[in-house]
Amino acid sequence: MQSVKTVLTTFALVLMAVSPALATDTSKTYNSGILVLLFVGFCALLIVAQLVPAVLALFGMTKEAAKSTSGKKLAASVRKH
Repeated sequence: MQSVKTVLTTFALVLMAVSPALATDTSKTYNSGILVLLFVGFCALLIVAQLVPAVLALFGMTKEAAKSTSGKKLAASVRKH
């Protein structure tokens, strides 16, 4: 058990030492302008605008399915008695 703990500790220390080398400066790699950001934001707005009615319709269908299922169970229990 002690050897597993030693190996994991060593691995964690190596990863902590290596992680700064994997970092990059985003100011040098990202050079798109404001128009690109506006376009991506507009695309995200379109997606969200389409998701809201879809979620509401799904919620309504689920509610109706639950209502019809409970109505059928109630009718079946009334017929039994």
